[in-house]
Amino acid sequence: MIQFENFSVQFSNKFVLNNFCLNVRKGAIHGLVGMNGSGKSTFFKAACDLINKESGKISFQNQIIDANEIAFLETENYFYPKIKAIEYLELFKLTNSKFDPKEWNKLFELPLQQLVENYSTGMRKKLALLGVLALNRSILFLDEPFNGLDLESNEKLKFLIELQAKKGKTIIVTSHILDPLLAVCEKISYLNNQTNAGDFEKGEFSTFSEMLKTNIGKSFDNINFD
Repeated sequence: MIQFENFSVQFSNKFVLNNFCLNVRKGAIHGLVGMNGSGKSTFFKAACDLINKESGKISFQNQIIDANEIAFLETENYFYPKIKAIEYLELFKLTNSKFDPKEWNKLFELPLQQLVENYSTGMRKKLALLGVLALNRSILFLDEPFNGLDLESNEKLKFLIELQAKKGKTIIVTSHILDPLLAVCEKISYLNNQTNAGDFEKGEFSTFSEMLKTNIGKSFDNINFD
């Protein structure tokens, strides 16, 4: 198990994460769900040392895992202005000489000679994903990777995630849409009230889904729509 232990993060003296723990099987696809603002992106950023944290460490078989072993696809992707897509991808060859941008781009068929600033939201997501995969890190954080993608690209992304897991990558993926996670994940964790509120194996996904529906239904109980 890869252990993410006791992650605590505060903003303005208020905890966003409070001793959040997560155990992820090495080489597994693990889902992380929670309401907007529950701390999913904060957890990713804290684990990657992109923000300050009160506490938190990552280990595998009692060996500390460095943030440099993680590739992180953020929800909103930043690109330098006036950069072409091919120029962006060529940068990753500096860390992975085997990466062939044009070969990988056969999957999404992006217009690599265009400026990234002229790309749509979905095209930018695909480009950023190719860059994350180019890093060839052992752990992948995918924050809302399905957002902005069309139906065909969503299916390709599912295939890509499963392919990376078969290659031994450990993948943690978040989504506001539950169905893609139910399709690809082996296990899903529920982040609620700043901590891990429960882990659900594949055979328990229907129970988890019903629990969420019940909780959502309760929020309507005291509302008069007449």
